[in-house]
Amino acid sequence: VLERESTLVDLELPKSGSITIVGDLHGQYDDLLQIWEINGVPSEANPYLFNGDFVDRGPHSLEVVLSLFAWKLAYPHSVFLARGNHETRGMSSMYGFRREVVEKYDEALYDLFCDAFDLLPLCHVLNRKVFVVHGGLFSEDGVTLDTIRSAGRRFEPAGDDRMTEMLWS
Repeated sequence: VLERESTLVDLELPKSGSITIVGDLHGQYDDLLQIWEINGVPSEANPYLFNGDFVDRGPHSLEVVLSLFAWKLAYPHSVFLARGNHETRGMSSMYGFRREVVEKYDEALYDLFCDAFDLLPLCHVLNRKVFVVHGGLFSEDGVTLDTIRSAGRRFEPAGDDRMTEMLWS
């Protein structure tokens, strides 16, 4: 499912015109459950965009990311996931996700998650009007949406590239 998405995903909102955008869950599974209790679970009529940083810092990163992936599989056109700076090998090794996965399962599963993180889109555009990205804009002028659409994403950020700016700035 993630492999079929592009670096920049264009979204047309439903007729109701609403979408819930959630950022920086950081392994807080209870917070995710509370969001769903208040706003309802994802569905075709109740779309969500999770804007990165699903993992690290909190005690239940694995449960958060597994739940998000499951909802993405159930509603691929209503649940959208964007990569944040913690969905990288460096950050997830430093801030706890790797340790959590290895303690509960093994290194091979952690590597699979990292491979999946490499497939996550970097940004979304809502109704051709609203640009949603975890990090920020670019230090160089002239970067267009088409430039982003054509960019690769299946790698780790190098620290001085556009991906880094979209994940961190």
